[in-house]
Amino acid sequence: MAIYRTLYYGDVSVGVGGRITIPQEMRDDMGIDEGDTLTVRVEENPNGGRQMVVWRAEQQSEE
Repeated sequence: MAIYRTLYYGDVSVGVGGRITIPQEMRDDMGIDEGDTLTVRVEENPNGGRQMVVWRAEQQSEE
């Protein structure tokens, strides 16, 4: 199990239909390009607080 450290925080906008706009700087840092798949996990702490964790899925090589 990997342990991650926080590099920075940023704000994202939630638009029509719940669409999330990820700032360009974050997309560049994560290597996210148009058409990529993101994986989302929703976590809950014992007090009922919830958070989303999002990461870029590993790209499949084309053979």
